[in-house]
Amino acid sequence: MNEYKTQKNKYLDKIKSPEDFKNIPDVEMQAVSNEIREELVRIVSKNGGHLASNLGAVELTMAIHRVFDSPKDHIIFDVGHQSYVHKLLTGRYTQMDTLRQSGGICGFTNRFESEHDCFGAGHSSTSFSAALGFAVSDKLAGSDAYTVAVIGDGAYTGGMIHEALNNCRKDLNLIIILNENEMSISKNIGRFASNLSKLRARPGYFKTKKATGAFLKKIPLIGKWLFKAVLAIKRGIKNTLYGSNYFESMGLTYLGPIDGNDFEAVARLLGEAKKLGESVLVHVKTVKGKGYTPAENAPDLYHGMSPSAMENAKCKTFSQSMGQVITELAREDDKICAITAAMCDGTGLCEFKDNFKDRFFDVGIAEEHALTFAAGLAANGMKPVVAIYSTFLQRGYDNIIHDIALQKLPVIMCVDRAGLNARDGATHHGIFDVAFLSHIPNLKIYTPITNRTLEHSINQALREGIPCAIRYPNGYESEDVVSQFYANAVDFELGAKRNFDDNAENDVVIVTHGRMVTVALAACEILKSNGIRAGVILLEILKPYDATAKNVYKLLDNKNCGIILLEEEIKSGGFGMNLKDKLVELDGINEKNIEIIATDDTFVTERNKDEHILKSAKVDAEQVCKVVMSKGFYICDLAKKQQ
Repeated sequence: MNEYKTQKNKYLDKIKSPEDFKNIPDVEMQAVSNEIREELVRIVSKNGGHLASNLGAVELTMAIHRVFDSPKDHIIFDVGHQSYVHKLLTGRYTQMDTLRQSGGICGFTNRFESEHDCFGAGHSSTSFSAALGFAVSDKLAGSDAYTVAVIGDGAYTGGMIHEALNNCRKDLNLIIILNENEMSISKNIGRFASNLSKLRARPGYFKTKKATGAFLKKIPLIGKWLFKAVLAIKRGIKNTLYGSNYFESMGLTYLGPIDGNDFEAVARLLGEAKKLGESVLVHVKTVKGKGYTPAENAPDLYHGMSPSAMENAKCKTFSQSMGQVITELAREDDKICAITAAMCDGTGLCEFKDNFKDRFFDVGIAEEHALTFAAGLAANGMKPVVAIYSTFLQRGYDNIIHDIALQKLPVIMCVDRAGLNARDGATHHGIFDVAFLSHIPNLKIYTPITNRTLEHSINQALREGIPCAIRYPNGYESEDVVSQFYANAVDFELGAKRNFDDNAENDVVIVTHGRMVTVALAACEILKSNGIRAGVILLEILKPYDATAKNVYKLLDNKNCGIILLEEEIKSGGFGMNLKDKLVELDGINEKNIEIIATDDTFVTERNKDEHILKSAKVDAEQVCKVVMSKGFYICDLAKKQQ
């Protein structure tokens, strides 16, 4: 792994491990936090990544590493996108310039990267369940290690957090840190709440509380009764003035809220929580983008950033195009509604939200609920469009089968970020949806690759009256694809289209969908330069596969040619396997002449630009040509022609 950085830092240069950080005096913590923020802005501005959330968690993460001992103590970050400070403090500072780069530091926690990343992440709301697993296993093993889970308030909209909370035990060395940076969860009444939190954070508070309880219980005859009465009175006063909360009702000791950007206060309260030796929830409030004015003023814009080189302001993304289409359709049809799982901006639904507030539903980080909620809407006459990233749609697999497809409910799933995705790595590649959607009955799969065909897909799906998935990649339509396949088109009709030379039969035909059509076109040019006649068939509807196979069959000018089924998704159960099964049922198609090129049943860990990811997954143009050459499809075809 490349290790390099471009500037000297007084404190970070000295931190090779959490122990080095502990040796820095308390009086220098403000200077350390300033240095960390400067480094975060520099790195993320260059490589992209999550800025605002990390800036807000600087003091909190510093306090955690001051109080706890990683890797003996387990530190788990929900989602993991706010773990950059944790990485800086655990020996990875000299590698941080490789953040989100090929072979470099991951933008999330990663067990394969460091012993200090005890649990990998990338999706929300998993931390509490994982932390509970660590804490229970330590209890069973007789270990005195602590488990600390850092969970943003947004994650509490995910059901898994509450499922874990329902199973949490009191007798564990478990510290749950609720990092609230947007919405208020517990009742907070001004100065009283602030003073109560400070009182509970003072050294000796819990020791005195415990001693007082023990003294009362020892009073003959009335001791236990008196202890319960005092406790009830205390809770009543506190609940009246300060408010009870969900966590205390579930049996957790609750501490806070306190200022999560106050290093001393957080370290002190975490120290007190640690002494309790039981499951504790510590509530902190932080400011997203803290210390960097642009991020503080617009935390949403600085949440997930792309390197400036990746920006393309001239074109509409497919997400934006989808949002505009359904917004226009909703003006004419009051049955159309839109659903997102905490990804309004990312899925392009902000315009719909602004225009149709009563028909827009952000259900939070709850993909399962989003899909079944959509099923309920559809069952009662509405036309729901659910926009979810491919990698997050995985979480609603049962809901698609049981609640939508089984009942043939007309829910439209707009599957965003389909295919391999740059920078974020294995947790965010959308390579499984084709495989798990393909074998679900009563469901149709569209794969538009232009803005116009995306619009047609949505219109057609609304007319179908059955469950439909419309999948599209992260990015923009390709001018080359439009010119190659739609140069003379009056209307961008859906279906199979071909790009063949008119004057000769093809030796090889590459059948593909989505953005892989650009790879297919590039491979064709290479093959033609080597004297091999090659053509491309573009599919913008995959399923039902029997109809797709017949459309491909009609377009083949030579039934004896080699057929490459090219996809960037997972091979097992995917597009290639399903289409191949249907093609070999047709007259004149030889199974031996069909080859599938796909991501070969592996998690693609590459985090660089798209072209590098495709090469790493072995689905790039060079790989296509290599397969064609090795299989000798064109040689077999020439021999048959000579006969």
